[in-house]
Amino acid sequence: MKSSTIAEREAAGRAAREHSKRSSHRVAGDLHRDPLALLASSSEGRVERLVPLRYGRMAASPFAFFRGSAIVQAHDLGRVPHTELIQPVCGDCHLMNFGGFATPERQLIFDLNDFDEVSAGPFEWDLKRLVASFVVAARHLRFSRGAAHDMVMAAVTQYRDRIAQYAEYGALDLWYERITFDRMIDAALTPEGRRRIRRGMEKAATRTHENMLDKIAGRVGDRYELRDMPPGLFHVHGAGSLFMPEDDWFKTRDWHKLIDGMYTEYQKSLPPDRRALLAQFVPQDLAFKVVGVGSVGTRCLVLLAIDALGKPLFLQLKEAGRSVVARYFKSPAPRHEGERVVRGQQLLQAASDMFLGWATGPHGRQFYVRQLLDMKLSANIELMDAELLTGYARLCGWALARAHAKAGGQAVEIGAYIGRSDQFAEALAEYAAAYADQVERDYDVFVAACRSGKLEARSDEDLAADFRV
Repeated sequence: MKSSTIAEREAAGRAAREHSKRSSHRVAGDLHRDPLALLASSSEGRVERLVPLRYGRMAASPFAFFRGSAIVQAHDLGRVPHTELIQPVCGDCHLMNFGGFATPERQLIFDLNDFDEVSAGPFEWDLKRLVASFVVAARHLRFSRGAAHDMVMAAVTQYRDRIAQYAEYGALDLWYERITFDRMIDAALTPEGRRRIRRGMEKAATRTHENMLDKIAGRVGDRYELRDMPPGLFHVHGAGSLFMPEDDWFKTRDWHKLIDGMYTEYQKSLPPDRRALLAQFVPQDLAFKVVGVGSVGTRCLVLLAIDALGKPLFLQLKEAGRSVVARYFKSPAPRHEGERVVRGQQLLQAASDMFLGWATGPHGRQFYVRQLLDMKLSANIELMDAELLTGYARLCGWALARAHAKAGGQAVEIGAYIGRSDQFAEALAEYAAAYADQVERDYDVFVAACRSGKLEARSDEDLAADFRV
């Protein structure tokens, strides 16, 4: 089959402007919908007693609400015109879904790190969620509107410039491209930025399976057992369980029945060398873990396994439901939602967890599997000033450009669509400000529903108090 020339691909990218003008991206669209109904639909199938905790975490601030309501923005993006530049997208590309982690070669890199919503979609959907997150976060931190605008411009112009750079990369060059922490130090514009990156590297080195073992597990007889720390970590069948007696998982009465078939299927999803490595670990215990904001209430398990020398491996088995992107952008249904997450992660990330796999659990629920910790780092925006957060925005724009260029192979087309001017960036800055206004309105509706009792919201501390003697 004849391949297109670079000139033809650039022409295709510019032609996409006819379907969706760059200036059109400033429009947030028709936002007359019920955010509570959308949230309720995304809460279906979750552990019933954890849904109030999800809402409690979301009620903390408009930014927390934004993090937990990916379905709302996906719905809204589905109602506005989009480019025809379709490729794998993260689907929940807010600023807290980037971070540092170790490659299998133990190199610390910065990249996207959450793929629960990955699916095929317009490339700009990721950018729009990213820039909106910076404006909502900037307002939460009481930065000026000018500072918020600067953050959006930093993220989008960095994306534009890196996409143009990646358009000149060969296929293998793109596959090998990684944003290491050493490169981040070189690219940092301030001494404080460089100091924080170095401090992050030191912190990451302490976040290992072995260092975590004594914190969340203890020796009981001849094996290790995870500690109950409700509501964050608890045994499904233990005294601190948050499962209702009628829940199908609670009825199994034995964690081995929950995991055995799933673990065997998971092993088969791994390459032969990783399967052989995993075979050197013996499962010790299984517990339920409450994670994040938007994921609270979805079924997530932690499996502790030990090798012959007593060295631990923590695996996270996380439920994979239908992507919010797939709900509002038509694409072929995946064979398995867990496989969708794994394949999307492998395409978008520069280097992925070597234990990534998938399986179907009891009662047909689908899961993906990854390591629980392994030198992972996330940004603490509460400790950033406007200058540092703008630098972080630039870094996220770089990482997203690399991910899109690798996963979609359309850096030439996207670069030609965006062009060299600031027109696209300015349009997204207007969009981000308008959408942040909508997030704040939705948040007010949500909080009012929590206060009136229409929605039940509970804090971590409130829920934990149920288990104190």
